[in-house]
Amino acid sequence: MEFLNRLFDFLQTTGFYQLFANFADGGWKNLVMIAVSLLLLYLAIKKQFEPLLLVGIAFGMLLTNLPGAGLYHGELWTEFMTEGSEYYHSYGHIMSNGGLLDYLYIGVKTCIYPCLIFIGIGAMTDFGPLISNPKSLLLGAAAQVGIFATFIGCMVLGFNQQQAGSIGIIGGADGPTAIFTTSVLAPELLGPIAVAAYSYMALVPVIQPPIMKLLTTKKERQIVMKPLRQPSRTEKIIFPIVVTIFVALLVPDATSLVGCLMLGNLWKESGVCERLCKTAQNELMNIVTIFLGISVGATATAETFLNLNTLKIIAMGVVAFGVATAAGVLFAKFMNLFTKNKMNPLIGSAGVSAVPMAARVSQMVGQKENPSNFLLMHAMGPNVAGVIGSAIAAGVLISLLG
Repeated sequence: MEFLNRLFDFLQTTGFYQLFANFADGGWKNLVMIAVSLLLLYLAIKKQFEPLLLVGIAFGMLLTNLPGAGLYHGELWTEFMTEGSEYYHSYGHIMSNGGLLDYLYIGVKTCIYPCLIFIGIGAMTDFGPLISNPKSLLLGAAAQVGIFATFIGCMVLGFNQQQAGSIGIIGGADGPTAIFTTSVLAPELLGPIAVAAYSYMALVPVIQPPIMKLLTTKKERQIVMKPLRQPSRTEKIIFPIVVTIFVALLVPDATSLVGCLMLGNLWKESGVCERLCKTAQNELMNIVTIFLGISVGATATAETFLNLNTLKIIAMGVVAFGVATAAGVLFAKFMNLFTKNKMNPLIGSAGVSAVPMAARVSQMVGQKENPSNFLLMHAMGPNVAGVIGSAIAAGVLISLLG
């Protein structure tokens, strides 16, 4: 009899029992979230939608929604973020009572992971096209209109200022920046925003071309641009130092992101830190990507994900990308009114910071109109400018709303 009681007690501890015993009280939500995580895994593996991060996010979502696993405790983080709580900003409370994913999430909450990702991005990025054509900075800045237009739209939809700013940053097409901003301003929306940001980044080749074609004429899409000059090694070394100083003085809250981006690039361009550069590009980037994906996915619990706000976030994410793309293209057309050497307005769409995917889309659309046209390097200028621009926009939002 005692054995049967122990067996029954064991069965009550299983996730199967907890899932179906509490089915009417919320267990069904866990099943829905498990299904969503499996869908995201399918999209990441079969359709290759940002697989390096989306596989981790989807699997983290799966782990956090398995009843009884105890890997992530949203209630601990609610206490952590609630002013007046006994455990307000108490990492010790998290370490004493949390699970594996709670510990990994500390790297997101402290914004360590996005900054380390930016070191890797900087180490892999060539700022040469931007240095050769400084005007492309304006295109990167113009594309950030999508962030602030979406911010206003989200306010109209009923989100508070912090939440609206976090959703708006999706328009920057920069996953780490979206995670960084949301972790500071609206951590309760981290799961939906991260999933939306990386899903739409993967859909850049689908979302952007119709907008680009709608806003340009065939003649404009066929414009051939002059080859870019090759910047000197000295220019490439000075650039990240100057940008770091300028941005830090202009928008101090953007210093951590931009500073890490420029440090990685300085390692690359200095020519004396090859070992560190390769580590940033490979080992560091890969390790942080694993931790970031799993821990961000863990925040997508049934309570935070299955609500009307998630649908609004997904809808506004499309708006953010669309407005950012349109703003870049239209500003390139505007600049052509005052310049002798016309630029192909398709490169304006690369002002969103999905590097180098957005630049490749500009190249692809341009070559369909003129097979002899090569826009990739020209588009890389506004593309990397968009990375800097989205980080600055994030700093502005954090400064104003944080």
